[in-house]
Amino acid sequence: MMIDPDYGITLSDGTRLSAKLWFPEEAKIDTVPAIIEYLPYRKSDGTAARDDTMHPWFASNGYACLRVDRRGTGDSEGLYDDEYSEQELSDGVEVINWIADQSWCNGSVGIQGISWGGFNGVQLAARAPEALKAVISIGTTVDRYNDDIHYKGGIQVGENIGWAATSMSWLSVPPDPALLGHHKARHMWLEQLENTPFLASRWMRHSDRDDYWKHGSICETYDSLQAAVLVIGGQHDGYRNAMLAMVENLKCPVQGIMGPWSHKYPHISTIEPSIDYHNLALRWWDKWLKNIDNGAENDPSYRAYILDSVAPDPSLDERPGDWIAVKDWSTTDKENTVLPLGDNTLGNREAFDIKVKADMACGKASGEFFPFGFGPGELPDDQRCDDNLSACFDSVPLQGDQIILGSPEVSIKLSSNKARGQVIARLCDVRPDGSSMLISLGMLDLRNLEGFEVKQTLNHDQKIEVNVSLDQTAYRIPEGHKLRLAISGSYWPFVWPEGENFTLTLTEGTLTLPSVNPDLCTTCTFSPPIAYQTRPYKKLRQGTEAKQWHEDTETGRITLEISGDHGRQKDEVSGLVTESAMTERWSIRRGDPASAEVEMAWTRSMKRDDWEASTKVVARMRGLKDTFEIEQSLTAWENDTQVFDKSWADSIER
Repeated sequence: MMIDPDYGITLSDGTRLSAKLWFPEEAKIDTVPAIIEYLPYRKSDGTAARDDTMHPWFASNGYACLRVDRRGTGDSEGLYDDEYSEQELSDGVEVINWIADQSWCNGSVGIQGISWGGFNGVQLAARAPEALKAVISIGTTVDRYNDDIHYKGGIQVGENIGWAATSMSWLSVPPDPALLGHHKARHMWLEQLENTPFLASRWMRHSDRDDYWKHGSICETYDSLQAAVLVIGGQHDGYRNAMLAMVENLKCPVQGIMGPWSHKYPHISTIEPSIDYHNLALRWWDKWLKNIDNGAENDPSYRAYILDSVAPDPSLDERPGDWIAVKDWSTTDKENTVLPLGDNTLGNREAFDIKVKADMACGKASGEFFPFGFGPGELPDDQRCDDNLSACFDSVPLQGDQIILGSPEVSIKLSSNKARGQVIARLCDVRPDGSSMLISLGMLDLRNLEGFEVKQTLNHDQKIEVNVSLDQTAYRIPEGHKLRLAISGSYWPFVWPEGENFTLTLTEGTLTLPSVNPDLCTTCTFSPPIAYQTRPYKKLRQGTEAKQWHEDTETGRITLEISGDHGRQKDEVSGLVTESAMTERWSIRRGDPASAEVEMAWTRSMKRDDWEASTKVVARMRGLKDTFEIEQSLTAWENDTQVFDKSWADSIER
């Protein structure tokens, strides 16, 4: 196998994209298929360790593997404009076609990726380039508006501003001068800094599901995908709805796998059991890129890891459960259990009139939007603290185990005493000791009652029927446990609250629990991860992580402080020294939703010999009664000299 750490791909407009190429021995004498991963996350340092766990192994099995930095990021020329932009996707199609035309390629190309790379893999498949034959998309979505880090049920996710700060930090450091030369790398860096987009403003100004979000949402163009798609995700990830969405809607060959994992490839997840991704992926590539008759097309259309009940633990690293398989999801009969809501009961239909006030302390046990396994307490904690601030509907103890497989649905009649409001619905497993384990959640901005294309003002106290889809799940509630549906009007800091207090009046509703006849399911297994190559790093300074809540009983101010020093390390292959650190401070007064605010800062640096580049990104946001106020700054240094400083600000109507 040969490795080229800076393999250039020149686009039709002259822009050079940098790629790392792992070249199999077979390619010296014959053509081979190619597998690409197309990302902005800096192949020279950002994903180098992860790349070395996969691409060399695929190359040893007869595939040319390319890890490509997208335009304006990492070691690639040009300017970055936005995530999943028209430029990014047009470039991606050109890259696929360029690879297919190389003398060493047999004309068949596959694309894999997680998160950004999972998104753009299926987005590129929706453009149906002839050479793209297969996709593996992990931690992904079909709907950029309703199922990404920006909005959920029309409500702005707390991490929207967090992602604006994180992505700006990721993309703020320079190309590697060892690959491009110091003069060229410095020139590219300064030009890219000067053209840094203020994405926080852009994302918040598109608060409805308009054409901006429809672009790149494959739910708009399901029928256009022709490549075979394997879609994978984890139940402890923020992206857990794409697997069944694609299995149910794509016309191309498609299979879905839902595991217990965090926001990671399934062989390196921080939540066990991890699986052998290498041979799972190789089976997919061999079928669709080499036309090997291995039967991969006949594997079950949906495989899911049914989570067993465990005590809530925001730092758990293993989840007991069992794998099941559904041969053909589309033709398998589904079984729905409909439970009426009663007066704080679940399963008995009776009249009730329950008031729900939005309490800004509700949400403390939410956990992170998508856990990576880096920080302390990323997963949901015992839900009782949030349950106590919600309207709870409890079932009687179950007389037998119940499996939920799919997306639970809540239908509820309510009214708001203000012209706006939010509904957050959480489904919980109440254990015999009283602890409450989060199973799934969903939410809705009540102004989106008629759809997400435009928000409409509510009529005060008008009775409306609200339907809320909760996230996909695969969960077993044991005999003797109770089900709990908890309804609240806020969920800080997971989502931003409304700008004023309101009270909901709940009067009627149902909870629908989806499942499949167990007689139509089979058990299945996955092998544990194989031993894989790891990249050698020297730890120069250990990092530390901390997370702390504080409530001032006199002022009612609730504060969450998160810090993550990721340490300093040297890549012993490339010689690069890197470090990064972040802090977040979320704050709100319990009785005043218009007091919500956050300040976050990212520092990042890279060093080679006597040269060092470092950057700092600071983002601040306040949610006032009628506006969101945002500020962001970016400062860069070369050694001890400041070379760039820019600030942005915007006031955006809610």
